[in-house]
Amino acid sequence: MRGLFWVLALFGLAVAVALGGRLNDGYVLLVFPPWRMEVSFNLFIIAAVLAFAVFYAVLRTLSLTFKLPQRVKAYRERRQRENASEIFQDAVRLLFEGRFGHALKKAAESHALGKAPGLSALVAARAAQRLRESSKQQGWLDRAKLDDPRTEAATLMLEAEMLNESRRFDEAVGVLKRLQDTHGRHLAALRLELRALQGSEDWDGVLRAARQLEKREALPPEVAAEVKLQAHLANIAAHRADSTRLVNCLRAIPARERNGRVVAAAARELMVLGNHGEAQSLIEARLDDAPWEAGSEELVALYGRLREGDATGRIGRAERWLKDRPADAGLLLALGRLCREQRLWGKAQNYFEASLAVAESRDAHLEMAQLMDHLGKPEAANQHYRRSVGVDHEN
Repeated sequence: MRGLFWVLALFGLAVAVALGGRLNDGYVLLVFPPWRMEVSFNLFIIAAVLAFAVFYAVLRTLSLTFKLPQRVKAYRERRQRENASEIFQDAVRLLFEGRFGHALKKAAESHALGKAPGLSALVAARAAQRLRESSKQQGWLDRAKLDDPRTEAATLMLEAEMLNESRRFDEAVGVLKRLQDTHGRHLAALRLELRALQGSEDWDGVLRAARQLEKREALPPEVAAEVKLQAHLANIAAHRADSTRLVNCLRAIPARERNGRVVAAAARELMVLGNHGEAQSLIEARLDDAPWEAGSEELVALYGRLREGDATGRIGRAERWLKDRPADAGLLLALGRLCREQRLWGKAQNYFEASLAVAESRDAHLEMAQLMDHLGKPEAANQHYRRSVGVDHEN
């Protein structure tokens, strides 16, 4: 439609020019002494237009001729940039393909051609790290820092990741600290920091980082819970030599993070230190106030091995728990041990037998064997000793 419009417009212009030329009777007098020339006005206009066109063409040709060296230079620079861009793209592609040697070579070419020198140096550093060429890796990292200040954050992130992979966790923490000071903290850096803190066994730092990631929904709840659990267990193990510090460590743990496994680990260490009273308080508080979960079985087993304090009170509390969990083999076994310590031989035997009726276990058979020995029934004791070995092999 547009082409048709222009064709019609040209035809209309041609008709207008033809009519105008026919109606125009004027002329132009040109005087070049001693010559005189009369030319029709229409011919003069046509000649002027043609002269202008020729003059413009000559000037345009001269301009293009004089600018030819610059145009050749610009063309070569454009081709060089296009070539450098292709080389850089090849370097990135080869890196992701896992062809690290070729990627390092292409990244070095791209850096030499000046195509995104900072990013080219980072690609080369990653390729060198994968090739385990530590000297080249560090050299390219240094070049990335110098060539393009805009890549500083990316350089620090890559350096921290490489240090983590090399298990140089303390250095990785230092690099991430510099990143935080200059560019702030973001989720990817916080994840790297969590890994570095775990490797350097800074468990308080692990707890801080895990809570921040969980708060920002950057860690699945189950993963965050497991990370915090391992940190708490490590802190408990680190304070195992001092009962007071161990208790203070446990009290500093938020209630929502103080699950059965944490309390069991703390109670076990307290019992090793001889602080059975504090261990009893921890176990009773956990089993009384919270639903039984993973770790509760170990708490019950530890409760049955407590030796100090009011043993009769412990039996009464355990029997109250038994009303809610009558088929808990571990709780029955613990009650049998508590009764045996109080020399309640008949009740102890009943509880051991009830535990074995619910689920056979090596510990229950051994307890029964020792009780039978104490009661002067060697044949029954030998039978339970043999059964304990069978259960052990089955498990």
